[in-house]
Amino acid sequence: MRMNPVLKTLLSIAAASAMLGAATVGAQTAPAAGQMPAATGGAAASTGAALGKADQKILMDMAAGNMAEIEIAKLADSKSQNDQVKTYARQMIDDHTKALTEIQQLASTKAVTLPSALDKQHQAMADKLGALSGDAFDKAYMRQAGVDDHKKMHGMLNTAHKKAKDPDVKALVTRIQPTVEQRLKAAQQMKPGKAADTKGKAPAAAGASTS
Repeated sequence: MRMNPVLKTLLSIAAASAMLGAATVGAQTAPAAGQMPAATGGAAASTGAALGKADQKILMDMAAGNMAEIEIAKLADSKSQNDQVKTYARQMIDDHTKALTEIQQLASTKAVTLPSALDKQHQAMADKLGALSGDAFDKAYMRQAGVDDHKKMHGMLNTAHKKAKDPDVKALVTRIQPTVEQRLKAAQQMKPGKAADTKGKAPAAAGASTS
């Protein structure tokens, strides 16, 4: 049976129209060539704006160290009867409070959550110091918090300065470093024996002679 030529022509036109319509819909729903890179770039920019894990750790370590120095210095200010030790402790409170405030402000802008309590190591140190008194306390405080802790913090800041990627974090480390160096030198110059000299006890004199 032969198809009417007119009908055949109409069917051909209808088929061509259907194919054209499908192609148009496909072109509309497919993402444009330039759209995918733009979306990917946006995600990368968002990730890049967040602070890296290494820089976050630097802020958290600095916060923990300064918090510990403040709390232990407060303990020294209340327990020590030595004017030199008390003066040193009060300077520690002032210096480390200023540093901690800067760290907290930067952490806030970078959406980093800082520790709110002493870590186990510094809490144990505070507990041991709290059980001491007199010359024994003064010597232990100056040795542990004055010298040992500042050596550790000094080393940590030197490493942080090399590894920090965020310019704000690096700048903060740079600002804090000189103060830590000053407090370390002051503690090293004020030997435990000399710190107890105001007591006039024999052990203090012996300690001074061995320094």
